[in-house]
Amino acid sequence: MSKTVLFFPGQASQYVGMAKDVYDNSADVRQMYELASDEIGEDIARLSFEGPADELKRTRFTQPAILLHSLAVLKTLGDDRPEFDFAAGHSLGEYGALAVAGALSFEDAIKAVVKRASLMEQACQQNPGTMAATMGLSVDQVQQVCEDASSAGVVVPANFNSKAQIVVSGSVPGVEKAVELAKAAGAKRATMLEVGGAFHSPLMESARSGLEEFLSRVTISEPSRPVVANVTAGAVTDPEEIRSLLVRQVTAPVKWAQTMAWLTENQVSRLVEIGPGKVLASLAKREMRPENSLNLDTLENIRSLTAVKA
Repeated sequence: MSKTVLFFPGQASQYVGMAKDVYDNSADVRQMYELASDEIGEDIARLSFEGPADELKRTRFTQPAILLHSLAVLKTLGDDRPEFDFAAGHSLGEYGALAVAGALSFEDAIKAVVKRASLMEQACQQNPGTMAATMGLSVDQVQQVCEDASSAGVVVPANFNSKAQIVVSGSVPGVEKAVELAKAAGAKRATMLEVGGAFHSPLMESARSGLEEFLSRVTISEPSRPVVANVTAGAVTDPEEIRSLLVRQVTAPVKWAQTMAWLTENQVSRLVEIGPGKVLASLAKREMRPENSLNLDTLENIRSLTAVKA
């Protein structure tokens, strides 16, 4: 029997103007943005809607802005939310997946991501680093490239985004060496990324310890549907395992290609991406070849879905 997954995007899906139409349409959504702004100490609605883009892409703001967009769509959908069998999110998107499944309240998901984003930005400042994308190398080849390049500095596989695209992360010298070695190994492409730091690498260790302390005080419930975790690329329902995996996720690679493979093996052929952009749906079209794919980004998208249901 065909199953459905809800996807929640991660960092780099943001754009100036995101969720403004959804925000303008709902007092409940505006209240969520006010909560986040109070937690951050900045007007996240203004940054999301007006930018500037360079400020919006700062980790401290990007992560809450993307989560708020996803939660705003869910809040607006209400009882018209699509039925689903699994939920999954890319990196920070995992918090949206946990929220839609009821493992985290919307309020706790917002507070946790605000804290996570702040801790990760601090870690970037304490341990400067970068990332690079490789295309056309196998997992084993990229792991070997990272091992060989580690003589220049810390560098590890960070995002297994698809069978073709793997992102590496670490110190600037380590990542630069990895790019050089990846090209020598026959990569179709190996390019440095414009990012604020070495996400999902050991250079994020200080953020991990800070998040662990914060999450120890957050209520995590058993989700109504399994959430596919980034760290394991497998379904998780145990609240304490969820808590542990959210902490590990900060320094562990995002196993997104493996997540898509797991979902395909478990008869998922319909997907709905909730939040800004179409990054995850685009990856899934190539990797999962779903029967049906839907993006819920704008108020028009939401109204189109609810009109069909009516």
